[in-house]
Amino acid sequence: MIGGDAAAVEVRDVVVRYGETTAVDRVSLTLPRGRVLALLGHNGAGKTSLLQICEGFRRPDDGRARVLGLDPVGDHDELMPRLGIMLQSGGVYPWATAGEILRLFASFAAHPLDTDMLLDRLGLRRFERTRFRRLSGGEQQRLSLAVALVGRPELVFLDEPTAGMDTEARHTTWQLIEELRADGVSVLLTTHLLDEAERLADDVVIMRSGTVAATGTPAELTSAAAIDVLEVRADPGLDLTGLRPGRSVAEPAPGQYTISGGLDTAGLAEVLAWFAASGADVTAINTRRRTLEDVYLALTATQTPVGAAQ
Repeated sequence: MIGGDAAAVEVRDVVVRYGETTAVDRVSLTLPRGRVLALLGHNGAGKTSLLQICEGFRRPDDGRARVLGLDPVGDHDELMPRLGIMLQSGGVYPWATAGEILRLFASFAAHPLDTDMLLDRLGLRRFERTRFRRLSGGEQQRLSLAVALVGRPELVFLDEPTAGMDTEARHTTWQLIEELRADGVSVLLTTHLLDEAERLADDVVIMRSGTVAATGTPAELTSAAAIDVLEVRADPGLDLTGLRPGRSVAEPAPGQYTISGGLDTAGLAEVLAWFAASGADVTAINTRRRTLEDVYLALTATQTPVGAAQ
């Protein structure tokens, strides 16, 4: 892991206002070094405003932020060579080719990564001489990711890193992020893809209307629930009366039973014992637990967007 005792990112009681609108309201979070933190929330939840604070593009209206132990605004010139920033909008020159853009940003770094390696790894070699404005949205995203990584950063900010990418490119990006973490690089990313967050993130912060609605590891956020639904395939037309107390039981198709409610370990054993006692020939059993997407939707379903701020 890259040296230093300070957290990669530490935000305490940060407030961001746009006129009368409060986009970020007393938000605190910590990203330890060498970990991946996913910042989740609907458009308007305050994610992009919070990233701008951490990247040093504006000061908070209240509270404080420290990035790699430094003030992201006051120490901006010292901090920037240590950061990789991938903007959702690209943030590069539209008339330059992909190869020119990547080599330009590599020239700013003291010890850049090999640009040819990045072009090959991100599937950009055949677009090396294509102007940025002629690249597809997914191709522009891949180039923006290469630009963020070429300077060997200690900390990477990724705003919707796989937006517009096809499945292969998305999985390549996931692998790169996992390799960054293995090398001790810290990553703060925003994403609307809940499977992406569940796979990549060590820690998750869910924002709602400018505040933190929940925080924890993906396992912590999903472990509060027992099994949501038990699906059993057995003989059709069973008398389900004995299963119903305290549970929802249905046979949506002949021989396919769904049971929900009261399905902790003891409840699960009781249900399966009932099928055994009934003499039913059980041929398949499937369970479903709450996912990060379930948690996210439950926490954000009633969100009212905060103006146009993100």
